[in-house]
Amino acid sequence: MSRKRGLGRGLEALIPAGEESLAGSDAARRLPVSDLRPNPRQPRRDIPRSDLEELAASIREHGVLQPLVVTPAPDGDGYLLIAGERRLEAARLIGLETVPVVVRVADERQSLELALVENLQRADLDSLESADGYRQLVDDFGLSHEEVAKRVGKSRSTVSNTLRLLKLPASVRQALESGRLSEGHARALLALPTAQAQSAAAQTVLKRSLNVRQTEDLIQRLTGHRRRPTAARRSPEESEVENQLRQALGTKVTLRKGRKGGSLVIHFYSEEELEALLERLLGN
Repeated sequence: MSRKRGLGRGLEALIPAGEESLAGSDAARRLPVSDLRPNPRQPRRDIPRSDLEELAASIREHGVLQPLVVTPAPDGDGYLLIAGERRLEAARLIGLETVPVVVRVADERQSLELALVENLQRADLDSLESADGYRQLVDDFGLSHEEVAKRVGKSRSTVSNTLRLLKLPASVRQALESGRLSEGHARALLALPTAQAQSAAAQTVLKRSLNVRQTEDLIQRLTGHRRRPTAARRSPEESEVENQLRQALGTKVTLRKGRKGGSLVIHFYSEEELEALLERLLGN
């Protein structure tokens, strides 16, 4: 079976098979479902019942085609699930007694990284679930945003911007989690300075059924900022310089040219990002 080419380095790159697999092999074995325990750091919080039933029907017809990834439990009681939560739940739903697994030796941080990568590859996580997974890597394991980005195959700016969603008030996060607001809406609301303003604006967005562009216009009116002129007046050379700077610095960069000079705005979204930018620019 060929290995799936997916997002970032993938599961096998995070824990090299030749070094970390038990018995030095990636060969799958079958283990009793009763021996498998959920990963306490699983980033995915909810599995829609419809998705689970659809997967269960497929497993009933074809079996579990892709082995689950597990690691021995630290207390010696069975195995902790690293990747394959949906497959395990679907197997339980139809009463399977055993499932195919690949056993890996992984510590707590590696287990979280692997679970994040697998779910991100399958687009199984919503933005808040991804943000919470990133937060665990930052807060609980002391990784920088850049280190998290390397491990999950995302850009540092994507990780930092996703983490910012956790700063939204609970009411806005609930609307985002339920799908009443999109991630684009949520990012626009972050431009407001207080939780109260964000909550109030979110209620206006929901009441008026505003799309993301209309929400951005609302935020600009509330903050007193006007939308910049359209990019049609910008030269290709200016856009290229802006893109090169964004790639080099890993964050949003805005170039504004006037008749006599101009300005260069480098955006950052946390103190950590500011420190990283200073290190790159100053070489300290």
